[in-house]
Amino acid sequence: MEYKDYYATLGVPRTATGDEIKRSYRKLARKYHPDVSKEPNAEEKFKEVQEAYEVLKDDKKRQAYDQLGSQWQSGQEFRPPPGWKVYSDFGGNGGFEGAEDLGGFSDFFSSIFGGRGPAAGGSRFHRGQQEFSQRGEDQHAKISVTLEDAYHGANKTVHLQVPEVDAHGRMHHKTRTLKINIPKGVTPGQQLRLSGQGMPGIGRAPAGDLFLEIDIEPHGLFTLQGKDVYLTLPLTPWEAALGAKIKVPTLGGAVDLKIAPNSQSGQKLRLKGRGLPAKPDAGDQYALLQILTPPAHTAEQKALYEKMAQDMPFDPRKHF
Repeated sequence: MEYKDYYATLGVPRTATGDEIKRSYRKLARKYHPDVSKEPNAEEKFKEVQEAYEVLKDDKKRQAYDQLGSQWQSGQEFRPPPGWKVYSDFGGNGGFEGAEDLGGFSDFFSSIFGGRGPAAGGSRFHRGQQEFSQRGEDQHAKISVTLEDAYHGANKTVHLQVPEVDAHGRMHHKTRTLKINIPKGVTPGQQLRLSGQGMPGIGRAPAGDLFLEIDIEPHGLFTLQGKDVYLTLPLTPWEAALGAKIKVPTLGGAVDLKIAPNSQSGQKLRLKGRGLPAKPDAGDQYALLQILTPPAHTAEQKALYEKMAQDMPFDPRKHF
């Protein structure tokens, strides 16, 4: 019998990861599946791809296959080493059932694993009925929203460039337009799941899902930490020294904030529940006080500062 190079069949190196093997299998399965393929010998190619994936997707079967070594070439005459029998390592008849679904895997497969396997990955193919089905692949993308959208919620129309495999197995991109509901209180990194909006399935299998990761755009006034909102609040020296009531912007509208007398830069005042709405508890807004000194341009203004220095002696560096 001929040796079958399963890595070459899937077009991956022997060092390929499980994800790389899976991606290559799905691409080739779409290219050769009998429902849509116009490739010559598509049915035979399809079964070869299924057989290769049945081995390489499973760590134990892949390890057993790799024990044959890398010196073999595809199509080379092959005989199992004396005493070679690995199928029992997988339990019973190797866990393979339903060989009639594919008409059986190759003699090479049988000589190594002692059984014949079904179509891989939950797929189904019957020679007479030509029925093949496979769930569509999930897709992932990022979407940017404003902080106001995250606070109030919003309906957005987005345009996504998504990969698509045609009937000939060629990959290209197309633009999809989706209307998306942004719920109140979303935070950066949160994922929205859109059921059935991923890659289409094959046959009667459902489409995959689309996962949108939330990214929040920078804001001119506010910064976000989790579900809490931060605002740097400038104060005059007299507002800080004497105390004041001032209007402070929040995502839900301006509110009055009381500044205690003798407040200092760096102090943090909390506005409870004024952060992002979330369950069970909304975030808070924090006002970070920043005292700004008016410039002294005129002689009168300079004289006022000199009088303050005389009347209000103060050394902010006495702890040095």
